[in-house]
Amino acid sequence: MKNNHKPFSMHLDVSDFLPADKEEKQSLVIMRESVSFWRDGARRFRKNKIAMASLIVIILIFIFAFILPYFYPYGYEQQIRGSENLAPLKYSAAELARIEAGEKVFPHFLGTDQLGRDLTIRLMLGSRISLLVGIVASFLVLLIGSLYGSIAGYFGGKVDMIMMRVVDIIYTVPDILIIILLMVTLKYPLQDLANNVPGFTWINDVGIGLISIFIVFSLLYWVGMARIVRGQILSLKEQEYVTAARALGATHRRIIGKHLLVNCIGPLIVTTTLQIPSAIFTESFLSFIGIGVQAPMPSLGSMASDAIGGIYSYPHRLFAPAIMISLIILSFNLLGDGLRDAFDPKLKN
Repeated sequence: MKNNHKPFSMHLDVSDFLPADKEEKQSLVIMRESVSFWRDGARRFRKNKIAMASLIVIILIFIFAFILPYFYPYGYEQQIRGSENLAPLKYSAAELARIEAGEKVFPHFLGTDQLGRDLTIRLMLGSRISLLVGIVASFLVLLIGSLYGSIAGYFGGKVDMIMMRVVDIIYTVPDILIIILLMVTLKYPLQDLANNVPGFTWINDVGIGLISIFIVFSLLYWVGMARIVRGQILSLKEQEYVTAARALGATHRRIIGKHLLVNCIGPLIVTTTLQIPSAIFTESFLSFIGIGVQAPMPSLGSMASDAIGGIYSYPHRLFAPAIMISLIILSFNLLGDGLRDAFDPKLKN
């Protein structure tokens, strides 16, 4: 159709309202579909080869600690007579006799200790204890610290001043001393509870030392997380999207949960993942000096402590738990860095 529209005319051009053809529609097609925050972060995380390798190592450690013990023929408490102090992949005289008789004997991959207990299964259970301590402790720190720090930073003023003074007081409390005092104070009440109440028999399996460690984590270790979250909230609460949410009538809970904490995801993830090796170090140290996980339950720290006496004759007993602790800590540190790079909105571009 011929366009007779005059350049200075006030009349509308009818051709501007004709349906778009295929070429015009194709130019408006969105080349990339919109993705959610978590899908976009997962896509970027998969591109980080170091973080993916650390995740694979952590998965293998979890399989080693939580799944393989169910298929392993030896128990962590089992004492095999005549098999004391065996070197890796060695058999005792009785086991060699059984092999000559045609019987199959499962090898001791890491040897045995002075009591004839297989070190491989004890390393599996020790890794399980360390991972459980780290995960539970980091969850408690994340839950309490993020909630406390976000409230202090969001409301500010006197609320912030009072809450941060409480944090300063908690910082002065020695955690190791509190763990020892809790163990002494709670020992007999918890033992009576475990022996007299049917539903609390698990206390004997977990141990007073481990329960004391969890109590101290929930009472003291969240203050670092609270300070980090408070600093992030103070810098974010004056942003335009927070002001817009307030103008739209959003509640304080929604603003903190949906707008502020989401934008703190990077520091939250990094601090949480770094708390896991910190908790493992604390548990291993306490078990090393004899006030952590109670025998016969193995721990990486208690295994290292038992190996000190024979370090010149049986150095592999010390190297195995030490290497496992180092591998767990390194993997979680690299994983935390990868998660920060993937999910921190400030690093998106």
